[in-house]
Amino acid sequence: QVQLVESGGGLVQAGGSLRLSCAASGRTFSTYVMGWFRQAPGKEREIVAAISATGSGTYYADSVKGRFTISRDTAKNTVYLQMNSLKPEDTAVYYCAAARRWNRFPPRQRDEYDYWGQGTQVTVSS
Repeated sequence: QVQLVESGGGLVQAGGSLRLSCAASGRTFSTYVMGWFRQAPGKEREIVAAISATGSGTYYADSVKGRFTISRDTAKNTVYLQMNSLKPEDTAVYYCAAARRWNRFPPRQRDEYDYWGQGTQVTVSS
């Protein structure tokens, strides 16, 4: 069983930055597509970014393109989400997820991911 643990969330002012980390267990980390999702109160969970198993391919939701960067460090079994120029609309619980198999890159739906972290709160004040 793969376990994912997120960290790095917190309270920041609009325009500020945060770096989220997701530490994964297991030797098969390098074979997974990794994604970041977020969920605000009363809203559906939505994909924010994804990165291919090799790290060569990335995807970003239009709402965060140009502001967020996803990366992975295979040696550390860790995926990161660098968030810059944060806006109040970015306020949400952020979740790390791993997909073992996929039909196309990136998997964008919640049910395409097999493993999930517990989530970390990001709050952006205006």
